[in-house]
Amino acid sequence: MHRRDFLKVGGAGIASTVLGGAGLIGWQPRAHAVTINKTFYVTQGFMTMIDGTDVFIKGFSSNPNVVNMPGEMITDDNGNALREGDTVNVTIHNTLSRSHRFTIDGVVDQSLPASRTTSFSFKVERWGSYLYYDSSNAPYHRLLGLYGAMPVMPANSSNRLFPDSNKTFVQQYSWIFSDIDPIWNDAVRRGNTPNTPYIPRYFTLNGLGGRPPGAPGAHDPNIDAITDPRSALHGHIGDRTLVRMHNVGLADQSVHAHGNHMEWLTENGKVRDDVWEKDCLYLEARMGAIDSIYPFEIPPDSWPLARTSTYPMHLHTEMSQTAAGGWYMFGAMTDIYFE
Repeated sequence: MHRRDFLKVGGAGIASTVLGGAGLIGWQPRAHAVTINKTFYVTQGFMTMIDGTDVFIKGFSSNPNVVNMPGEMITDDNGNALREGDTVNVTIHNTLSRSHRFTIDGVVDQSLPASRTTSFSFKVERWGSYLYYDSSNAPYHRLLGLYGAMPVMPANSSNRLFPDSNKTFVQQYSWIFSDIDPIWNDAVRRGNTPNTPYIPRYFTLNGLGGRPPGAPGAHDPNIDAITDPRSALHGHIGDRTLVRMHNVGLADQSVHAHGNHMEWLTENGKVRDDVWEKDCLYLEARMGAIDSIYPFEIPPDSWPLARTSTYPMHLHTEMSQTAAGGWYMFGAMTDIYFE
């Protein structure tokens, strides 16, 4: 699926997308909380899928001439995760002729009137992996692409997800999984409520599908989730990588990383009583969330012992590996690079 070729609905030109929205997250400890200013535009357009189907989408976008799905990550001015105590000033220009909402559960819930600019502020009080999304006309506006990530670190920690964790990491990423039923998207575009069974035909990771080797667009990080720098994990032996995962779709997923087992830290915002080491992590539909650490260790099953290699991450839901029901390896997947 192409990030570049979006036709703006009701417009005269092409609305393109840019990388951003999710992916590798910076973190630099700060002595004090800060205030961050973020601006979004609610926009809409069409995404051309690998089989040639144009699918209607919406997004919290970086400017009025693009459609970002997901929206840009809420970070500080240096691209680092927020920390407890930070204040976020948000300005949203709703360029569309219908109202929307900006919601972060437990933090803020703001109406966005049609064709209006709305400004508001909120303070982040607790560490966590947050999702901002449009809670109006649920779940349809969320499924169309109106969502994005907001990572928050504890105030006094640079390498732990929560204050009393004994699991450390050296880098962190955000993965947002979604699924798309083009019939439902088209019904919403026409102002209708979908009245057909939900049949997801496309599956994305951070807004992109995979491109198997030899396929058109393979290895192009702008359209290939397998090499997209926001999604593909890169590390060296000894590195430990926190992965913050969200599922905005309606299909349950099982996230399977090859090479090493993942350390399962949280589930739906709650710290797990026990840290399980698993190769598959259950990620609930309808905004399920989990945090895990992927350790860049010599894979125990490799022989000879591999210090550099590439391993896949895919979902153990068979349909999620395809596009349009038959394009295998064009679904939600990426790679893990031992460098």
